[in-house]
Amino acid sequence: MLKKILLPSIFLLLAYGFWVSEEFKGISAGIAIFMFGMLSLERGFGAFTGGLLERLLTHTTSSHWRSLGLGMVSTSIMQSSSLVSVITISFISAGLLSLSAGIGIIFGANLGTTTGAWLIAGLGLKVNISAYAMPMLVFGTILILQKSKQLKGVGYILAGLGFLFLGIHYMKEGFEAFRVSIDLARFSVSGYSGLLLYTGIGILATFIMQSSHATLVLTITALAAQQITYDNALALAIGANVGTTITAILGSISANEKGRRLAGAHLAFNLVTGLLAIVFLQQLLVTVDTLSALAGIAEDDFTLKLALFHTLFNLLGILFMTPLISPLADLLERLIREKKPEIDQPKFLTESAIHFPETATKAVLQESLHVYNNAQSILIHALGFRRHEVYSDSDLQQIASRQRKITRLDIDAAYMRSIKGLYSEIVAFISRTNFSWQLEQSADLHHLREANQQMVEAIKAMKHLQKNLVRYVNMDSGPMRDAYDRLRSGLAVIFRQLEEIRIHEETDTSILSLDALKLAVRESHEQFHQGLTELIRRRRITPESGTSLMNDSNYSYSIGMNLIQAAQTLFVSGPRELTQVMRGMSLDESELQAVSEQPLPPPAGSESETGASS
Repeated sequence: MLKKILLPSIFLLLAYGFWVSEEFKGISAGIAIFMFGMLSLERGFGAFTGGLLERLLTHTTSSHWRSLGLGMVSTSIMQSSSLVSVITISFISAGLLSLSAGIGIIFGANLGTTTGAWLIAGLGLKVNISAYAMPMLVFGTILILQKSKQLKGVGYILAGLGFLFLGIHYMKEGFEAFRVSIDLARFSVSGYSGLLLYTGIGILATFIMQSSHATLVLTITALAAQQITYDNALALAIGANVGTTITAILGSISANEKGRRLAGAHLAFNLVTGLLAIVFLQQLLVTVDTLSALAGIAEDDFTLKLALFHTLFNLLGILFMTPLISPLADLLERLIREKKPEIDQPKFLTESAIHFPETATKAVLQESLHVYNNAQSILIHALGFRRHEVYSDSDLQQIASRQRKITRLDIDAAYMRSIKGLYSEIVAFISRTNFSWQLEQSADLHHLREANQQMVEAIKAMKHLQKNLVRYVNMDSGPMRDAYDRLRSGLAVIFRQLEEIRIHEETDTSILSLDALKLAVRESHEQFHQGLTELIRRRRITPESGTSLMNDSNYSYSIGMNLIQAAQTLFVSGPRELTQVMRGMSLDESELQAVSEQPLPPPAGSESETGASS
């Protein structure tokens, strides 16, 4: 309801302003051009986030101070705390960053964004920057028309800078023209009432424009034209800092609970920082005057003093809030809990992740591991075991032999509840990505889609296997019961070995371990079939029962091999070049066949030695 009223009201107010004042029209156009420049700049830098910023986020966030430094430096370079915030939210949502690391980045981004005020106050108002805007717009437009994504990115950056400079020029000219006809400074309000009033105006302006940069530029240009007082400009800067949390909150709407926690931390930081700036305003002003004198800033250069004040109160907020990062993260995790729906929902596939190739790829990997965990649970349950039994050192063959009865699992219902929705969302998410220019990420997504298909195939095979498995395991005894116990305990051993490889193996050895497991599974499968032939020859089981058991052994083999193949994609991590080489070294079915064609030891005489399951 508020949105429906707010937008028409803004349009009406702007239309009235355009009608009564040419100067207002120029200032408004300057704001619009500046904001368009910010959007172009974000899009330009977005073209270069296909790995670099994501890798920095992953590898330089091992401590709070390193996270702060990364947030500050990246925002200073890109001049967009919004872009850094959105990427950080996408990483948090994808499970690639801890909440504490993300909070540190957001805190640092708040300090990094203050460099924009220094550039505008120190350069933008001191020279005729519109002269530099025109060439940037020309060259930028030419590059935007090129096919190369990198050239387009450079073009958008140049055009963005050109529009920023042009917007500042129009705002500056508009306020200087305003000064001839109207003196806005006479509407100033002094004291704490003025401080609170103009802080509120700064929050409202940032909420409407969705950019603290735009509010700050407007404030600095108005201050330079003496259209607002220094005290009121300080309050507007505080309000702009608080209002910028709107961008993070809107960015978290499409995020999961983890992303919303980060937006909550952003809100908490800016509110606390704004409150500290208000409470310690006089002390901050004394510090600004002292540092200005030491740095050679003129006593009446209020625009540079405003930039210094903006930096100081953000630095004060960081010094106050950094020791509280871990407690704040714990509090947000308690307040914003993850919902547990009846049908499992994606945890990592967020709208904010889809725009960044590296982030999107890792989000799909995390979601695929989510599918793997769910698939393992279904398969273990269907075999009649518990997870803690499979992942312990217990003798699974003995556990299987001691069980009197196992319960049939409704695999269709379990699949619908825990797999189908996730699998569908992964496929849809991958289809929405457009990373054809990023060959590495496109290849990774192809492998991940195949891994999910392999897990689905394993569950389908289990559905067929379970029909006879429950029937014969629930018999009192006999060779068929023994054979199915070996099948299911053998599968459980594969699950255990996969988990050990997942936890303990490094990238350069995990592929080799998985290949060794593949070969062992195939040899075990062939030994089982030889033992089965011996059972039929000795008439311990009928040919009809033997045929069913042979088919179920094939289903068991399919389950094991599909999971191992999926693991070769999901468990192999590290530098992309290394993982591609290691995947290329893995054995395919024909190579397994060639290796396994070596003579096998003859089956033992006892039916209890018919081989482990695959």
